[in-house]
Amino acid sequence: MTNNKSRQSADEHTPLINGESAGSAQAGNHILRPQRSGVITFFFDDTHTPGNDSNSIVVRSAAYTWHVTKVTLLSSYVNWLLVMVPIGIAAGALGWGSTAVFTINFFAIIPLAAVLSFATEEIAMKLGQTMGGLLNATFGNAVELIVSIVALKDGQIEIVQASMLGSILSNLLLVMGMCFLFGGLVHRGRNGAGTEQSFSAAVAQTTCSLMTLSSASLVIPATLYAVLAQNGSDDKSSSILILSRGTAIILLLLYTMYLVFQLRTHSNLFDNEAQALAEEEQEAKMGPVAAGMVLVVVTILVAICADYLVGSIDDIVEKSNISKAFIGLILIPIVGNAAEHVTAVVVALKDKMDLAMGVAIGSSIQIALGVTPFLVIIGWIIGQPMSLHFETFETVAFAVSVLVVTYTVQDGKSNYLEGAMLLGLYLIIAVAFYATPSDAFDGSITRLLGKSS
Repeated sequence: MTNNKSRQSADEHTPLINGESAGSAQAGNHILRPQRSGVITFFFDDTHTPGNDSNSIVVRSAAYTWHVTKVTLLSSYVNWLLVMVPIGIAAGALGWGSTAVFTINFFAIIPLAAVLSFATEEIAMKLGQTMGGLLNATFGNAVELIVSIVALKDGQIEIVQASMLGSILSNLLLVMGMCFLFGGLVHRGRNGAGTEQSFSAAVAQTTCSLMTLSSASLVIPATLYAVLAQNGSDDKSSSILILSRGTAIILLLLYTMYLVFQLRTHSNLFDNEAQALAEEEQEAKMGPVAAGMVLVVVTILVAICADYLVGSIDDIVEKSNISKAFIGLILIPIVGNAAEHVTAVVVALKDKMDLAMGVAIGSSIQIALGVTPFLVIIGWIIGQPMSLHFETFETVAFAVSVLVVTYTVQDGKSNYLEGAMLLGLYLIIAVAFYATPSDAFDGSITRLLGKSS
């Protein structure tokens, strides 16, 4: 009875040690690996922390708190950049130069995004495949959503639109291109007898069809605006907002149906991806309550850093003559997707292309059908004219990218040449937006409202 009680107590307070109690974990350490020094175990062992099995609740609570902190800090190689978080907050609060505030908070959000992803995955492990998949889908692009909401509150609609489009393009072209390129080079076969990597063509076609639909949701408002402008209509703003908000509701309903399709009714089509995920999956290193607390703290920190980052953009644009479109399209997506990009490339090198495709295209669908329409609704609620009418150049770049990706993945195979093609298109788009004058796109929404008033 005493042993059972002690084991139960240990399990309750150490749910992160591979599902074992502290005592069994320690026993396993003695058997399976050499004894580590106390200092190394205390600071660098993410499977055990001395004090977790203490009879004192104060010691046990302190040890568990440190263990959660340690596991979080050791969860990713980019977490050394977390030192930028307090510096970035101090830079914003003390009114340092806009370049310093933007740069420091830019690098501060990268590790916060990685920690956010880690905490989400830890919770998902405890919820099962269906609820875990839904949680990952919901929080998969949380950083982009937080940054965009902050920018939307400040009226930076061009930044919001560009960052949404940039997130989609970086996943479709940059991430997928790197997966195809590096994976294809590693698994190219012998000279004269080259091989290709393969993935589920059915899944690729389904997701590309959804991306084509999202492309149409941007082309239609742009076309309507062009027609109204040609006819000299004075009510372009109202028409575009009505169309955008109605389209946003439809896209959110379709995204919900896609989640049900993927996670419930037709999950068999995604079996290969699920198997790859299962192979990568490890035991949870912290309990759901601890992971939830990490999620809350990191979300608050991301919101603070994002507020300072967005607040410095106008001054950056004025001083550097870089357009807001380039900042939103190229720079900001790097912040939220860095850790995710590395994950996709690593699994592609391991020839697990279904998982790599799931990360790249899946994240694009979340942005196109979930986050962007949601931001339109948020703008509607808070009185900001966020719409699906993007600049014509942005819309064309998106539509062409979706077309190229669809042709590339339709056979369910990939090679390094196709990866180089996707990367080449991404670089062309990046150079085009970099070469764009700072005032070419900025203020388009203001001009639209001004002409219609």
